[in-house]
Amino acid sequence: MAIIRSPESGLIIGDPENIPLGDAEKNITAADLKNAVDRMILSSSGWRTVFAENGDEENRESGISPVYRIIMATGAAVFADYLKKTSGSSNPAVIVGLDTRPTGQSIADVMIRAFLSEGCRVRYIFITAAPEIMAYARYCGAKPAGSGGDAQGFAYISASHNPIGHNGLKFGLIDGGVLPAPEADGLIQEFRRRIALPDAAGRAVTSVTGADIPALTEIYSGVSAAKQEAYRAYYDFTLEVVTGTRDTGRQNDLLETVKRGIARNSLGLVADFNGSARTMSIDREFYTSLGLKFRTMNDKPREIAHRIVPEGESLEPCRLWLEELHGEDPSIIMGYVPDCDGDRGNIVFWDDRQGKARSLEAQEVFALACVSELAHLVWTGELRYDLKGNALDKVALAVNGPTSLRIDRIAQAFDVPVFRAEVGEPNVVGLARKLREKGYTVRILGEGAAGGNITHPSAVRDPVDTILALIKLLTIRSEGEKMGFFELWCDLSDQAETYRADFTLTDVIAALPAFVTTGAYVADALLKVKTADHSVLKNRYQKIFLREWEEKKDHLKKRYGITQWEAAAFVGMEEKNGLANFGEAGNGGLKILFSNESGHTLACIWMRGSKTEPVFRVMADAEGSDPRLERELIEWQRRMVTEADSAE
Repeated sequence: MAIIRSPESGLIIGDPENIPLGDAEKNITAADLKNAVDRMILSSSGWRTVFAENGDEENRESGISPVYRIIMATGAAVFADYLKKTSGSSNPAVIVGLDTRPTGQSIADVMIRAFLSEGCRVRYIFITAAPEIMAYARYCGAKPAGSGGDAQGFAYISASHNPIGHNGLKFGLIDGGVLPAPEADGLIQEFRRRIALPDAAGRAVTSVTGADIPALTEIYSGVSAAKQEAYRAYYDFTLEVVTGTRDTGRQNDLLETVKRGIARNSLGLVADFNGSARTMSIDREFYTSLGLKFRTMNDKPREIAHRIVPEGESLEPCRLWLEELHGEDPSIIMGYVPDCDGDRGNIVFWDDRQGKARSLEAQEVFALACVSELAHLVWTGELRYDLKGNALDKVALAVNGPTSLRIDRIAQAFDVPVFRAEVGEPNVVGLARKLREKGYTVRILGEGAAGGNITHPSAVRDPVDTILALIKLLTIRSEGEKMGFFELWCDLSDQAETYRADFTLTDVIAALPAFVTTGAYVADALLKVKTADHSVLKNRYQKIFLREWEEKKDHLKKRYGITQWEAAAFVGMEEKNGLANFGEAGNGGLKILFSNESGHTLACIWMRGSKTEPVFRVMADAEGSDPRLERELIEWQRRMVTEADSAE
């Protein structure tokens, strides 16, 4: 049997007759497996580790070690049993996809074989963006069970923004998102139990070698057709998301308004795909269908040209290219860079006040998306006000702990509440679902520190939704008595005098509430801690903070007007305010909010150990454009956490 390749990209899909495990791997010991699993990060946000055989996180080789083949086969078996239980079917259908990391194909080959041996029907879409596979799962999940086109869940092979030698897994059902934290935690627990069994290696080898070769050949040969179906399902779902309606007539009305705005102002967009899964997704067709000019770089799958995480230095190639193209065509004003799985994209734009292109901070991107999507609700009549400016409709924002207080100021202008969860997409999505059950409209949600946004009914971040939020701000302009998105924002935020009809994106950004926030991926935000129990760490930290507060409070009052503080914890979908015992935050987020005498919150500091990377993150967030308070707070926070970690 010849190797089967993707006709779209030319990349290898697989060789059905080249079985990746054999009798020799049955001798892999329980100790070998335990050592490998102990190096993995297993959380509701995903399973991740360095899969490269030499352990180098920057390694670009495609092979994975036999130990990790055993681990991936076991993971597939656990998820297969989970799907059987949740669906009630003995042969559930699972969708499998991957991002563009070099180890993805090897992992998929093992897992698909294991799924087949476990009795699953497999639909393989090969390279796909995370929002695409989740939209496709939603689409297939709506079909009748056993119809041939149905699905009960998905397995996505990706490590998101981690370095190229990493890879991992995300599991989900058919609701368009990853598994909720309680379900994901149960899956992890069962995986740990099975991988610790004395015959774990033998079971995995039997599963992988027992896969039906003709069935596998049919799956690999059917990738192109499955991918096309997934692509179209995602495209149609994105139309629903960005317009906020399933009604095609209303979709067309809003999109025609956007198209008129683009035609009137001639807008252009660039993307540095960095070889990500978005190279094989809907971006080009979607944007050009609206009349946007669209240029791309690093636009071949696996053409990963620089660091994956779309922050800081990773935005520089796109920023420089935008400057060059804007010089040739002034209508090209914005660009974006996605991460490897294509579920977020941070922004560069042409700043016409500074006369150069610059990068937007992740928190600024999320703030712009919130302004746009809340204005969307006002514009469509889904968020109305009485004569005193009080909201008549029950609308809310769902964000995570380290999302900047800038979002609270935006929400205040729209008269909507903000609810916070722990870091992790499943936590924020779960919180939004709980709020909807209580009668709230939650159109936009997300994690400000990570960039990007989740726009309902999507349950995953998506750079297309982010870009369209910005495009709507620029193109849905005031007509007659009806205010456009930006004028609505200016009016509701008491900045009506700053509005002008010929505004640019630079003007929109300048109208955001001013805050200085530590970036999530800058050196000052990252610490290594040796204290494994973060409840213990936070209890030590509390003693240090209380001591330091007494020493610093006069200075903070005199210089910044800070007179009081309050602690809050974010654990799962719960927010606990007025925290007396910092240790109650456990492994979740801990935030200290600083206020003035009138109770107005001026700044905050935050901490939490990452559950997807081996780092402990800290952050400071301060109102205003003067960076001195943020600098002082982040240095203070780092010093206190370091002291707490070294204390006995």
